[in-house]
Amino acid sequence: MADSAPRRDMRGIVDPAELLARVRFRRHTPAPELRPYLEHYWLIDWNLDQPYVSRLVPHPSVNVVFQRYGPIGAPTASAHASAEVSGIGHGLFTQELAESGRVCGAQFRPGGFRPFAPAWPVSVWTGRRVPAAGVFPQGPGSPDPLSRMLSPDADHARVAALDAFLLAHGPVPDPAADRAMELVDLIRTDRTVRRVSRLAASSGLSARSLQRLFASHVGVGPKWVILRYRVHEALERADAARAPEGPDWAGIAAELGYSDQAHLVRDFTATVGVPPTAYARGLSAP
Repeated sequence: MADSAPRRDMRGIVDPAELLARVRFRRHTPAPELRPYLEHYWLIDWNLDQPYVSRLVPHPSVNVVFQRYGPIGAPTASAHASAEVSGIGHGLFTQELAESGRVCGAQFRPGGFRPFAPAWPVSVWTGRRVPAAGVFPQGPGSPDPLSRMLSPDADHARVAALDAFLLAHGPVPDPAADRAMELVDLIRTDRTVRRVSRLAASSGLSARSLQRLFASHVGVGPKWVILRYRVHEALERADAARAPEGPDWAGIAAELGYSDQAHLVRDFTATVGVPPTAYARGLSAP
């Protein structure tokens, strides 16, 4: 069983202090039946005088997102509202937020989405954002999920609507999904797992079997997951140590399993858009 409390770190968020200064961001715990499959629910509300661009280095997770862009008090039908399944993003995700709006999202654990959409390998969604109705069809007479998620002002009402929506669509028991979630957790928590060969040895699976399992149930390969969690940790280190001298990047590179600092700088820059030293100084990405 996954932890009952949502995680509190801000990993993957580029400049989290700026995000928290601009929007109301919070996480909530799903219903007990959903906790083995979901990281958490995440809610964002904003009312801005000037547009703000949020940036995120995506987790190896699928998200189901209900969103509206428009006045908070206006009927959902009069605002730009949509529901989508957002697959794992390869690169930096950016979203401009302007005026007012709100988002209700469900972030699945890596490997946890397949039991809710068992007809497709999770790699089908990678790099894509598709209408949720194509993945979770609503029967005739079903209540409008957008209104249920986005109209209430109270968080508990939105969480209850998210619970009801997902419980109506699963989960279907899937031992392979359980195995995939277990292996991704190992990558995330065990720093000695720096290569696919080490993961194969720890899991008792061949590299080919790992690739097939990750493609069908995570959506990206195990090497990609290892590299993404490295960048997440480096981003967190940079955000926590914005002193004039900056973090010890050579030491961080060694801790994260890089052969040298240059390889860390390359991965960080390719993902975030600026070198780690520039990010640590608080410079904005172009």
